[in-house]
Amino acid sequence: MDKIKYLSINSYLKKEYGMKIYKVSLDGGFSCPNRDGKIGLGGCIFCSSGGSGDFASNRELSISKQIEEGKKKICAKLPKNEEVGYIAYFQAFTNTYGPVDELKRKYLEAIKSDDIKILSIATRPDCLSGEVLDLLAEINAIKPVWVELGLQTIHERSAKYIRRGYELSVYDKAVSDLKKIGIKVITHVILGLPNESREDMLETVRYVAKTETFGIKLQLLHVLKDTDLLADYENGLFNTLEMDEYIDIVSKALKIIPLDMTVHRLTGDGDKRTLVAPLWSANKKQVLNSLSKHVESV
Repeated sequence: MDKIKYLSINSYLKKEYGMKIYKVSLDGGFSCPNRDGKIGLGGCIFCSSGGSGDFASNRELSISKQIEEGKKKICAKLPKNEEVGYIAYFQAFTNTYGPVDELKRKYLEAIKSDDIKILSIATRPDCLSGEVLDLLAEINAIKPVWVELGLQTIHERSAKYIRRGYELSVYDKAVSDLKKIGIKVITHVILGLPNESREDMLETVRYVAKTETFGIKLQLLHVLKDTDLLADYENGLFNTLEMDEYIDIVSKALKIIPLDMTVHRLTGDGDKRTLVAPLWSANKKQVLNSLSKHVESV
């Protein structure tokens, strides 16, 4: 049987820049409207205390220092003198949620080095005001800007359960607004949300595919310590996916995703210190090796 083809972000970047591009995860010191009371106080039900930025740097450090430390960690694993580039990735919490002058200062600080090729910003679709969009367009004229939107699911019942805090139409508007100003959009989707069937998950992937955005990120649902999701899991209200189930769903999803849409993730890294389930996901190499039997990057 022929393997399912997909365009990995690594393949895209290698063709675009002629070198390996690594992501440096940053913590800009921002909060989230789903935590500070503007929308809610508890955050999304699955979100960790680090605001889904568990592998980001220390927010007490300046952006420049975080990037410097991130580069050192990456370079320590590379052959000497290998030419590489970097993506400055604002990962933790909601990275367009703050005063515009603060956003601008931190974004510009992140892209000032020549080897930073791209600015990538993780945010919520409901945190893209006109002022923020103007700023993103301004930065995009200097270096490419990517915006990662946390959609997770198109299903209203699931969105309410995970306390997402916005309707699907808000995501649609954010995608349209960002595309109008030339910003590349990446949509984050969680596979394995409680009480979603395989078809529910694939419906979300189909929806994202039809938006014709730049990329999609497929994330396995992790149950982590110190999250509200953990209580429901421990009370037996849902089961997490088994590895063979997840591989089957990802394989079907990749058949839906257009070959010109970049795939930024096929699974995800749960912090082993806080991961409760599924424990098989901690062995990322095994998961990717199993997936490689069914899928192939182009």
